[in-house]
Amino acid sequence: MSFTRGVVFLSVLMASVSSVALADDSPGSSSPRKARPLNHAADTATDGNETITVSAARHPISINDIGTSLSIITAEEIQTQQRRMLPDLLASQPGLNVVRTGGPGGATSIFMRGTASNEVKVRLDGMDINDPSGYAGAFDAAQFLTDGIGRVEILRGPQSGLYGADAMAGVIDITSIRGEGRFKPFVRIEGGSFGTFNQTLGASGSRGGFHYSVYLSHSRVVDVPNVPRRYREGRDVPGSRNDNRSANIRLGYDVTDNFDLGLTAHLTQSKYLYPTTAYGTSDTPPYYTTYIPTNYRDQTNLNQAVVRGTAHLSSFGGRFDQIIGLGYTAYRNRYESGVADSTPDLYSGGRVKIDWHGTTDLGKAGRLLVGAEHIHDMLTQNDSGGAIPVSRAIDTNAGYGQYEGDWHHILYGAANIRYDSNSRYGNYVTWRAAPAIHVPNTGTIIKASGGSGFHGPSLEELFVSYPSPYGSYLSNPNLRAERLIGYDAGVTQQLLHNTLNFGATWYENHIRNMIETGCAAGPTTCFNTTQVNVAAGKTYGVESFLKWSPRHDLDFSLNYTWTVARNTRYTENQTSAVPRIPHHKFSFITRWDITPKLTFSSTMLYVSGWRDLDRLGTISDCRSTCVKGHGYFTINLAANYKLNRYLSVYARADNLLNRQYENPVGYLQPGRAGYGGFTLSY
Repeated sequence: MSFTRGVVFLSVLMASVSSVALADDSPGSSSPRKARPLNHAADTATDGNETITVSAARHPISINDIGTSLSIITAEEIQTQQRRMLPDLLASQPGLNVVRTGGPGGATSIFMRGTASNEVKVRLDGMDINDPSGYAGAFDAAQFLTDGIGRVEILRGPQSGLYGADAMAGVIDITSIRGEGRFKPFVRIEGGSFGTFNQTLGASGSRGGFHYSVYLSHSRVVDVPNVPRRYREGRDVPGSRNDNRSANIRLGYDVTDNFDLGLTAHLTQSKYLYPTTAYGTSDTPPYYTTYIPTNYRDQTNLNQAVVRGTAHLSSFGGRFDQIIGLGYTAYRNRYESGVADSTPDLYSGGRVKIDWHGTTDLGKAGRLLVGAEHIHDMLTQNDSGGAIPVSRAIDTNAGYGQYEGDWHHILYGAANIRYDSNSRYGNYVTWRAAPAIHVPNTGTIIKASGGSGFHGPSLEELFVSYPSPYGSYLSNPNLRAERLIGYDAGVTQQLLHNTLNFGATWYENHIRNMIETGCAAGPTTCFNTTQVNVAAGKTYGVESFLKWSPRHDLDFSLNYTWTVARNTRYTENQTSAVPRIPHHKFSFITRWDITPKLTFSSTMLYVSGWRDLDRLGTISDCRSTCVKGHGYFTINLAANYKLNRYLSVYARADNLLNRQYENPVGYLQPGRAGYGGFTLSY
């Protein structure tokens, strides 16, 4: 089905069902249930204890009633911890390893359950935001601010059965804050270490059927050292600098009791400067020739827009609920070397997505979900780095279905299946099943899930070549998608009237058709290289948690993750070890409302050692994991005091022990830092 025909089909379907719904609202008919808002998400159920997930099933459902392993971060937690950037917010979450090349603004990768970063799908208000212009199609969280975020759901395990390509390892689903109540404007000013100066202006509320939430942010960091001392060799190497301007907007209008419209937009304009590495000779024996840090900076500029409009309709007294959406994502990237007279590299990516899904409530027989999507991905690249200029696109059409049910409130389950047809790399069927068993009168819940996933080759891997007389890198239009089979099983326990929750989950993933760099001219020579489907891998481990709320104003959250990742089939440039995957990760988060006006939060994070790459090529015959990354331990503190109904002051300390650590190896992370500011609201 073409894109135009798909739009027409879904529009006609929406109009036809709308007419049925409006007929239901005629005199003499029962009043329809009020429509749930776009991306409806409730933090708690009516009893105040039960946490609700939306992303795991594409509609609100208790996390206890589905087998998916997941974590939820609320707007209150973001505010209490004072995490201003998404990488800092995700760093303490179980199953994730967040890697950033230096301070704020540095390229950021998110690894989940030991898999590659491009195997994690990230969504914002229902729109896929992985970068189609990126080398491997991964999401770079470097410039994503948390202002305006109302909720983050982290789904672990293969999710392609609902979410398609790139959801091999899991999904990170972000929802913007929905405005409610009276007009609430605010301004926040913050300053601190490394020349930090942040400003945020926002307003939210609702009036009649119209609701709104608008956040305008500017974040500036002037000088963050990110080159380790051993690489400087006495040189004057500058720190990194980042300047970010972002807007996060969510608007909605309830046309009738059962029909509403929504519009979300996330806009980013950023400039990141960081020390250049240039080819030269070291200043110390053995005077090797390599890439070394210099005293000038490279610059990366990003202009990004994520826009999505939706129409949501609840029909037949709430028994049939559907959403149709149209979204657009644009990335405009510009890279310029600090070397004099260098030519800027320009590349851009875009995505158009139209999607529809409907949920039918079958009463005691369960719930049925069906959906369809069309995705159009685009890449335009100039002759950056010697590349052959290209302008290419690919299309994906998909349909999926899911059934949910329960048996006597003991056995709950969800199963889905999805079919994706891609114009370049073929057709794929994926699935997922996630049961949960409630052991009566014990507070014990046994969960399990299993499913398949796939990750398609990126546009650059398919179409972009870099010719050179010294050996070319060639595109490979015949690449196939990577495939994964994964499963997990675990148990959770609720005690002390649900104030104490703990549990553990075992997981295992098997990956094949992994895309790695190989020889373009066959096994006898590697003068030219390309990407090939040659590798395979396996990951397994344990994720465990304990959450205790002894009082309504005091929470303790403890998470531990053990991960093993191995390449079971690999190229001559690799080893069996997988880079940038630590074996152990431990986090301990505390929230304490000391008084109704004073809130305190602390986060302790321990990450064990890992294998890594050689950043500057100083090690001869180095394969993919010849470098050892050293573990680290950090403590962050945050406090907020409400002086009166209009003014709050706050302060936080990051990396309180001033640990000098690198993650990844070769990129120094910020040392001890202090920040403070105020929020003026009405």
